[in-house]
Amino acid sequence: MSHLKSDHIGWRKRAALEIFRLQRETLVKNHPLKALFWECTLRCNLNCIHCGSDCKKVAAKSEMPVADFLKVAQEIRESVNPNNVLIIFTGGEALIREDIDSCGLELYKMGFPWGVVTNGMLLDQKRLNSLMESGIHTLTVSLDGFEPEHNKMRGDIRSFANAERAVKLLCHPEVSSEILWDVVTCVTPMNINYLDSFKEYLISMGVKRWRLFTVFPVGRAANDKRVKLESADFRTLMDFIAQTRVEGRIECSYGCEGFLGGYEAEVRDNFYMCNAGVTVSGILSDGSIGACPSIRAELSQGNIYKDSFMDVWNNRYEKFRNREWAKKGVCEKCAHFRYCQGNGMHLRDNDDNLLFCHLHRLS
Repeated sequence: MSHLKSDHIGWRKRAALEIFRLQRETLVKNHPLKALFWECTLRCNLNCIHCGSDCKKVAAKSEMPVADFLKVAQEIRESVNPNNVLIIFTGGEALIREDIDSCGLELYKMGFPWGVVTNGMLLDQKRLNSLMESGIHTLTVSLDGFEPEHNKMRGDIRSFANAERAVKLLCHPEVSSEILWDVVTCVTPMNINYLDSFKEYLISMGVKRWRLFTVFPVGRAANDKRVKLESADFRTLMDFIAQTRVEGRIECSYGCEGFLGGYEAEVRDNFYMCNAGVTVSGILSDGSIGACPSIRAELSQGNIYKDSFMDVWNNRYEKFRNREWAKKGVCEKCAHFRYCQGNGMHLRDNDDNLLFCHLHRLS
């Protein structure tokens, strides 16, 4: 397998990056809302070793009522075309809440496409039917390798069997024609050597879309060496994705985090951009208005119980949209800052220091 030069960007790709940079400036200025995550619960039926959530949190007995979230959706609907805003239920484990099906139906009636991110534990035929009857548009199932590795990652001996069941249900032609779905895999030292055979396994089941991501050092994963890839393995992962995309037998891409130098446009469909606070917003379980679910709660911009969501979206998020503050540490004199903008917002600590640089890992 050939290696790309991550620290070298040819003139054609650099020209394309410059065009994309100008497009990004326009996107930031207009900040059209395209995706809204709702952290509908803090409860989860697994105990994943790589979970990036605040592991000190304890799920409250009461959760945000569906009616409160629907008020926000109605406010959004009055300001923008709901057809252009994807609403995604996340958690915790979203399917623990049985009322998200009815919530999804109301969103569907309003004109919003909506989806769920799930570990698959509760996605049996009955629940899938309910979700489809409620108009679900997208669905993501986590599957982190073969049974030994997946179960170790997820902390439950039932987790692989349930996730596999969910994927097989989604592979049915009648389901695939109605729902845009994919499998997402967290790549760690436990499964890095089995990616090729795991790819064949997914293809044999009928999986068409596969996203891979790596652990960032937050939450339970902060100091767990079992889930952190060494730099050489990270490069191996990029080469694997690039080669799989060339093969074209399954749509494969790396997660939306981190500028990758020479690997840009080779492992994803688009050039890197952190869309948090630019096209992506989020509502946490307590009503806080944030961005993508990977970003710490301290960066919330308001709260639905005291603020207008659209007012917050249109008039705040300055830290997300003007990233000059990120020019510090390894980013201060980096020639690629104009493209990277200091990496993803989820990779900054409470002092705004960068947790790690993807490009440095590749170099």
